[in-house]
Amino acid sequence: MLVLTRRANESIVIGDDITVTILAVTPSGVRVGIDAPRDKRINRAEIVLAVSDANLQAVQTSSDESAESALLSILGRTPPAP
Repeated sequence: MLVLTRRANESIVIGDDITVTILAVTPSGVRVGIDAPRDKRINRAEIVLAVSDANLQAVQTSSDESAESALLSILGRTPPAP
């Protein structure tokens, strides 16, 4: 990991087409501006992790036959025969 010190209004250039600028530094956090082409996806790490975890849970739940049986019993149906 590269660690750099930047102040407000200072930038970091990544490759030829991405510029990260420190907009403000406050006691509650740092505001960062990112100038990048529209085809580059930029996401907050916690959002990527949350979506990944939710997708993993959805796959595990959908493959869990007991969860399906429980849902069907709540709906008043019986599970189909295998």
